[in-house]
Amino acid sequence: MLKKKLLLLPLLLWMAAQAQAHQIWIEQDVQGARLYLGEFGENLRETSPGMLDKFVQPSATLLTAKGDIPAALSKRANAFDIDGRAISGESLIAQENAYPGWERKQGDKVERHVWIPAARWISDFVARPARLTLDLVPTGKPGQFQAFYKQQALPEAKVQVFTASGWGREFVADKSGLLQLSLPWKGRYVLELKHTDKQGGERNGQAWDVGQFVTTLGFSLSQGLEPLPALPPAKPSP
Repeated sequence: MLKKKLLLLPLLLWMAAQAQAHQIWIEQDVQGARLYLGEFGENLRETSPGMLDKFVQPSATLLTAKGDIPAALSKRANAFDIDGRAISGESLIAQENAYPGWERKQGDKVERHVWIPAARWISDFVARPARLTLDLVPTGKPGQFQAFYKQQALPEAKVQVFTASGWGREFVADKSGLLQLSLPWKGRYVLELKHTDKQGGERNGQAWDVGQFVTTLGFSLSQGLEPLPALPPAKPSP
């Protein structure tokens, strides 16, 4: 049994490294909404068969003024189709809450790590309350957003801004979790927020010691500079 665990350890650590390097994000257009796993700024979309199959319990919800509406997901070759569409004032959110965890030895202690990715899509910049454990929402002011963790403002949070061309910038929030972002291009954006919690917690009834959260906020702008060409598709993981 010990030998088997030792043989599995490199695979688990590789999976952990791949997870930490990735994000999930939502795209919505006239054809509908989809949930992707990969790297938006590198035009990398993981596939099935492949790393997309590590997602065993993704969920999506349409947040409306009348209440929350669960949105069914159906997996295809490089995404999950979302049975829902966010109109003005609404949001689509998604989260994967069962990605395989891993263990890492720190001295005499074995730490249990989990990676919990989430995503939000908005069609406008009306102010919205935080709903995801780690969340990034517009404040209603042009170019301004606020970062939250467990519904509390997250001070000095770092946010990466990406476009499909590979253009990117990093911004740092103030002590109230507020960010003023420069969004010069027309087209689709994905904003990425990361946070590591070493206080411990619980996921699906199992305790963890270190939680690595990553959340994206996706939207599209109709005004601005003409977008640069998109990058060629990157090769998915095996």
